[in-house]
Amino acid sequence: MQCQVAVSQDSNHLQAAQVVSRSVHDAFGGKGCDLACVFFSPHFSEDLPSLLEIIHQKLSPKVLIGCMGAGVIGGTQEIEEHPGLVLWGLSHSSMQVTPFHLTPQKNGEDISLQGWPDMLEKQQATQTFLLFADPFSTPIDALFTFLDHHAPGSLAIGGIASGGMSEGESRLVLDEKIIESGVVGVAMQGGIELRTVVSQGCQPIGERYVVTKVDRNIIQELGGIPPLDRLETTLKDLGETERQQAANGLQVGIAMDEHRAEFRQGDFLIRGLLGADRESGYLASADFIQEGQTIQFHIRDAHAAGADLYGLLSQERMALPNSSLKGALLFSCNGRGQQFFQMPHHDIAAVHQYLSVVPVAGFFAGGEIGPVGGKNFLHGYTASIALFYDSPA
Repeated sequence: MQCQVAVSQDSNHLQAAQVVSRSVHDAFGGKGCDLACVFFSPHFSEDLPSLLEIIHQKLSPKVLIGCMGAGVIGGTQEIEEHPGLVLWGLSHSSMQVTPFHLTPQKNGEDISLQGWPDMLEKQQATQTFLLFADPFSTPIDALFTFLDHHAPGSLAIGGIASGGMSEGESRLVLDEKIIESGVVGVAMQGGIELRTVVSQGCQPIGERYVVTKVDRNIIQELGGIPPLDRLETTLKDLGETERQQAANGLQVGIAMDEHRAEFRQGDFLIRGLLGADRESGYLASADFIQEGQTIQFHIRDAHAAGADLYGLLSQERMALPNSSLKGALLFSCNGRGQQFFQMPHHDIAAVHQYLSVVPVAGFFAGGEIGPVGGKNFLHGYTASIALFYDSPA
């Protein structure tokens, strides 16, 4: 397997497209590629048809997929608030790539998705999916239900397009088509081992508790005690710095496997705390929680987010110390970046530092898709990373 990436910050779309297409084409020795991903800032949205035409002429990818982002990521850079075009290619003779476009269909108050490829219905092997979605038209819960139905046990990674301010302003790309609604994706199978790192940017505080009473997203008891009492006890035991962090970024982590004897990074699905009721002692979570699940309070800030990402990348390096990483796709929340970390290029630099200096591409997303505990979710303030390795013999 071979991966390549090229980046341009030229505001002229024709020149930018020529530069990145020629660079990736030459790096592959003129042989084209099996999968290409293109990510572009909103500066190029109106000129996209001619930009894509150049990419197809110069590179001739078998499948091209991509989307618009408020910022783009490529090479060693995270380009924010400036024109940016990133082209990433993968070449592997044994890999099968199946593209698709899922379109939203309204049925009364319900929205469903249509467009699953017939050839994927016949596939028995587990697929890995790369997905990009329009934020205004895509029913996210329906997307994951749809995927679970058609490809149970498969992992998905990707992001929600950003940079568009209203319906119809997002841009998704699938081959020669420019798409403004729904989901574009590819199913990948054979020849590669794709592993994921999903850094939700939090660190745990206090003890873990079993949910003993809950109504949908309203937590009523933790271990038989009102959850607000548990939270106040947790906060009281923190130092002053952590208490300030909690005031600005308090979250709840839901254990994906409450039967574990020990919990590590990545074992919790992070969701926001929406509020508390002083009279009842109840807490409201941003997601449904079930009785019997284990939760732990978490805090999120730049320090916690950096530590979480570094720790997960270190775990990945130790898990495959002798494997050769060939490339990566990185989807970071548009709430991260320089404003959050107070330094440029934070997430892409971490990938290079802790894993390897490989071709990396991606964008700043309006929501990040990635698996936690073997199940696919939509996240916020997350760095969701796809790592491409050669499949072990």
